[in-house]
Amino acid sequence: MSGSPTSSRRVRLRVLPVVLAALVLGPAAAAQAPPPAALLRLHGLVEAVEFFNLVTPSGMNGQLTIVHIVPKGTHVKKGDVIVEFDRQQPLREAIDKQAEWKQLEEDIRKKQAELKLQEAVDDTAIKTAENDLALARLETTKNDVLPRIEAEKNTLNLQAAEARLPSLRTSVALKRKAAAAELEILQVKRDRAARVGARARQTADALLVRSPIDGLVVPRTLWKNGSMGEPEEGDNVWPGFAMLDVVSPGAMRVKVKVNQVDVHRLTVGMAARVTLDAYPGRSHPARLAQISPIATPGQYSAKIRTFAAIFALEAQDAEIAPDLSAAVDVVIGEGIRAAR
Repeated sequence: MSGSPTSSRRVRLRVLPVVLAALVLGPAAAAQAPPPAALLRLHGLVEAVEFFNLVTPSGMNGQLTIVHIVPKGTHVKKGDVIVEFDRQQPLREAIDKQAEWKQLEEDIRKKQAELKLQEAVDDTAIKTAENDLALARLETTKNDVLPRIEAEKNTLNLQAAEARLPSLRTSVALKRKAAAAELEILQVKRDRAARVGARARQTADALLVRSPIDGLVVPRTLWKNGSMGEPEEGDNVWPGFAMLDVVSPGAMRVKVKVNQVDVHRLTVGMAARVTLDAYPGRSHPARLAQISPIATPGQYSAKIRTFAAIFALEAQDAEIAPDLSAAVDVVIGEGIRAAR
């Protein structure tokens, strides 16, 4: 059923002002309206701002056997033992050298006592020879009043005393020099045993890998038994091998790769939200801290290049741990307006 002509005219009159207003105000309203915000999603991994890479002790002969390692994710204090390698050989050597040192120390004390006693005996013998020489000289002063036989006897005694004293002094000096050499040999052996023992103790201590900071233990993967895996007790590793990290539980960041077509849309300081794949129900505030000025070729094509970017998490959270995969959402429109 069609309406009356009067009602149709009334509807047209009501719509006409609205249409005219839209035609007049439309361009100005569109100029004042903000552009729609674009959401850019990036993917990356969580990493610690401060961490220490721990390697197996270097300078060792052959592979090292792990006898104890703290579990993954353990919170440790500075100085706590994280990994202990087999220390039987250096500890045994340290004990043997300690016993050898004690024995040599006793031999040195005994030798020093013998030398002191021998020196007293030699000094007495030299003093006696000096007295005999003096007495022989005194007796020769009587030769003028003595019979010829006794005078010749005194002369022979004087000559013997004069020969005996230098010979005795030379013999004593040589004997003391030989004894001093024997004592020095014992001292050298003692000092060498002390050095070897100290080195063995240092080696044994080096096989106890301690944490340099308070942090979280994050093991690395290594090649063992034909596959990759985390280090475990009983594994053999080479010296100088990086086997785990201790990360500070404080500041964390997310490192992502930005496609070359999107990098111009990002500005340092932009706000973002980080969502961990392990905890999809929560998000964490972050801010773009750094963009690499140099692009790197893509994994599948050198023509597709990416830029590394780092988002700093603004708050600490116990659930945020290194190596967790994360998604970073950046609202480009809001970021541009905030930057302006």
